[in-house]
Amino acid sequence: MERRLFRSLATVALGAAIAAAAEAQRSEGPRPAPGPTDALAVQVFLDRAGFSPGEIDGAGGANTDRAIAAFEREHGGSVADLIAAASDPPTIGYTITAEDAAAPVVRAIPEDMMAKAKLKRLDYTSHLEALGERFHASPALLHRLNPRLHVAAGAQMIVPNVQVVPDAESKPVPGIVVRVSKAESTLTVLDTTGKAIMHAPVTSGSEHDPLPIGSWTVTAVARNPPFHYNPDLFWDADPSHAKATIPPGPNGPVGVVWIDISKPHYGIHGTPEPGTVGHTASHGCVRLTNWDALRLAAMVGKGTTVEFVE
Repeated sequence: MERRLFRSLATVALGAAIAAAAEAQRSEGPRPAPGPTDALAVQVFLDRAGFSPGEIDGAGGANTDRAIAAFEREHGGSVADLIAAASDPPTIGYTITAEDAAAPVVRAIPEDMMAKAKLKRLDYTSHLEALGERFHASPALLHRLNPRLHVAAGAQMIVPNVQVVPDAESKPVPGIVVRVSKAESTLTVLDTTGKAIMHAPVTSGSEHDPLPIGSWTVTAVARNPPFHYNPDLFWDADPSHAKATIPPGPNGPVGVVWIDISKPHYGIHGTPEPGTVGHTASHGCVRLTNWDALRLAAMVGKGTTVEFVE
C-alpha cells in the first residue's frame, strides 16, 4: 500500500518540488528546496542509505520497490516513517562550477561499434547528462526541477541530495560477498555477518547470454577502461565487424568501471544508459549504473567472492 501511495502522490508532490526549484533559482544563492514526500524523497533516502533505486527519476517503479523491500528486510520498520523523521531534505541547491561548465561533451555517440572505435573518447553528450550522473538523476528530472537552467559557471540549480560517489581507488573490505540475483535483478554486498551493506539494481544476462550461475572471484578492477570488442562473443554482432578497441568514457559500452571476474569474458561494469538498468537484457555481464559501479569498485579487490544465483 505504501509503495502505491508513493507513486500516486508523485505527480502532485513533484510539482511542488519544481515550483520550489524555480523559486530557489530566482534567489541570490543556492539553498535547500522544500522536498516532496513522494517517490523522489523515497529514492533519495534509499540512495543515501546504500540501497540504490537506480536512476532517480521522481517516479519510482520496480527498482524503487525492490530497494524499499530490501531496506525494510534488512533494517525493519517503514521507509515512510524513517523519511518522516529524517532531517535531510531530498533536494538541495548546487552552484555549477567552472569545471562543470568546461567539461568536454560530444555531439552524439554512434550506435555502430566500428564508428565508436574511431573516436578518442566517449564522453557525455551534454552537461546536463554529466550532472545527472553526478547526482544519480535522470536528465529529465533535472530539467523538470530546473526548467530555465543554463549551464554556466555560477548558475544555481536544484539537485537530489545524494552522496556523490568519488572516483577513488579501491579499499577492499575483507570477507565481503557480492551476490547477484538473476530472479530479482539485484546486486547485494554482504559483510562477514551476512548484513547487506550495499544493494542495487542490475541488468544481468538474457535468453541468448544467461547469467553464469556459480561462485567466482574478482580478478581486477579497472576505472575508465577501454572496451576490447570481439564480435565473435556477441550473438547479435554485425557480421562485417572486426575486433576493435572502443575508447573509454562514461558513454562507453562498460561505462566508467570494469570489475573483472574469474569467469572468462564476464564482469561487473557500468553503463552508458542508467535508465535501462534493471529493465533490459545484457550480453551476460552484470550492468550497474556508473555511480553504483563506482560504489562497488571501492569495496572489492582481487579475490573478493562473487556469487551469481538464480
